[in-house]
Amino acid sequence: MARVTRVKLIANPVAGRQARQRIQHAVEWLRAAGVEVDLTLTGARGDARRAAAEARTRGHDRVIAAGGDGTLNEVVNGLVPSAIPLAFLPLGTTNVFALEAGIPFDLEAACRIALEGPAVPVNLGVANDTRFLLMASAGLDAEAVCQVSPGLKRALGKGAYLASALRALFQAPPQPFTARTAAGEDIPCYGAIISNGRLYGGRFVIAPGASLTAASFEVCLLLKPGRRALLGAALALAAGRTLSPAAARRLQTPNLQLLGAGVAVQIDGDFFGRLPVTLRIASDELCLVMPGKGSEG
Repeated sequence: MARVTRVKLIANPVAGRQARQRIQHAVEWLRAAGVEVDLTLTGARGDARRAAAEARTRGHDRVIAAGGDGTLNEVVNGLVPSAIPLAFLPLGTTNVFALEAGIPFDLEAACRIALEGPAVPVNLGVANDTRFLLMASAGLDAEAVCQVSPGLKRALGKGAYLASALRALFQAPPQPFTARTAAGEDIPCYGAIISNGRLYGGRFVIAPGASLTAASFEVCLLLKPGRRALLGAALALAAGRTLSPAAARRLQTPNLQLLGAGVAVQIDGDFFGRLPVTLRIASDELCLVMPGKGSEG
């Protein structure tokens, strides 16, 4: 592997606590390692995507996203399709991708992996025309993402999503929608989790068979109506318990349509919009920098 000498660092200065100080420390560490750093600090939604798109033609050896899963998602969507490897420094609230990939939360260890880790081709999820790395969902959890306030998120961290989910649950009963599989089967449901990775919302293993290199999503459809049923299913999934066939349907598919109206959708932890949505797997668009054997975790 050729030595990395020029990187584009796209960083979110409000992702997590002491983000600005950590970004500056990362810049100093990378420069001390002999790397030229082109830094962009994001200020609004869309900045990371634009900076990543511009980086495609600027001769960088690697692009590094520093922030949370939302920042990473924007960078992915700006960079693809590209042969430039993408690395990640986790600064955000949850950092599900870092947990999935085994990227350490120690900043210097993550910087070392960003420079020295192997670039691995991955398959991305696509929601309509927008890429996502790890997961999409429709229903209560997506409504919670839609309603969570930035202030509550800063104050409570991941607890803000629980508070938002409970508020959404008691505002209105879960609305039905239809999942249409690649085989053309229509499945009525009240929630859908579409996984391109094993983890969801942190360290919760929702889809043990899912992988960034697999050619299919692992899908969990929640089948029972009502607030109590949906809350019970969510708690069971979070605890790693297997839901009964009457409560949930699991399947693997390279594409899926979610049909309906008004039901919230989220991708990689950010609100995406409302149904309908079409989801598919995209290959050969991106290489991610992953920890090599023996990396710190």
